Amino acid sequence: MARVEYAGLEYPDRGDILIDGGSVLRLEPKDRDVALVFQSYALYPHMSVRDNIQYPLRVRNLTASERLKKVEQVADLLGIQHLLPRRPGQLSGGEQQRVALARAIVREPRVFLMDEPLSNLDAKLRTHTRTELKALQNQLGVTTIFVTHDQAEAMTMGDRIAVLDAGKLQQLGTPDNVYQRPANLFVAQFIGSPPMNIVDARRDGEVLVLAGGWRVEAPRAIAGSDGLKVGLRPEAIELERAPVPGAQPAEVLVSEPLGSEVIVNVKLGEVLFKVRTRPEVRPDPGTPVFLRARPEDVRVFDASSGAALN
Repeated sequence: MARVEYAGLEYPDRGDILIDGGSVLRLEPKDRDVALVFQSYALYPHMSVRDNIQYPLRVRNLTASERLKKVEQVADLLGIQHLLPRRPGQLSGGEQQRVALARAIVREPRVFLMDEPLSNLDAKLRTHTRTELKALQNQLGVTTIFVTHDQAEAMTMGDRIAVLDAGKLQQLGTPDNVYQRPANLFVAQFIGSPPMNIVDARRDGEVLVLAGGWRVEAPRAIAGSDGLKVGLRPEAIELERAPVPGAQPAEVLVSEPLGSEVIVNVKLGEVLFKVRTRPEVRPDPGTPVFLRARPEDVRVFDASSGAALN
């Protein structure tokens, strides 16, 4: 819904929408100077690529020479000069996506609004285009609102991430902040692959006792002793082969090698944890291991509200 409100297709129930410090709430969509790129590229099939790109300029009544100059500049920027005479039906998905971007860029808008523009591409092309888009945005320096359900796209492309659930803002922050300091349980389990390990816990003095019996040092300034949940990122759990002070014994269920890393699934009592380790660490199923975590890596949440407590 936020994306159609920014564009002016719907009005928000409350609040305001500011662009360059000025309210655009009462402006018509055509007057907001927002360029949109959708999941569906919406190219005109009967027009050439050149005519598709220059169409917004034609609507603005630019002269033919001005239009052609701008089209050539944008085509050169995106590397699609050779596609200008073709029609959309002759293009691949990735090429159509570039043409849709070119049509948005040629307008020189104040804001880009991109609504899942990569979702129609295959995985390899999506990763490649994601890198290109980020470099392009840095080059253009135009504020871009990028809507995606892919957390990898959000983490790698965003300067700031707004995490929404059921239309409500859960957290707004930098990728590092959202990942390392989730505001609540929803964000903790939504961001990250694998997601954060979440287990029931209670406080016992200076120690948090996790389900399964694991005892970890409690972070400072945690109020309350009951109704807690503890979160640990997979890479925040250290896996040891031999007993060390403060480590909790566990058993390996299965290891998932991923080339540059290994996800080790371990069982501690009846509780399962996912641990991210180096590729050379690949214990066999049934192997006894020992887990430990630093207090600064422990995230504590209120079990009732889900809100982060540290």
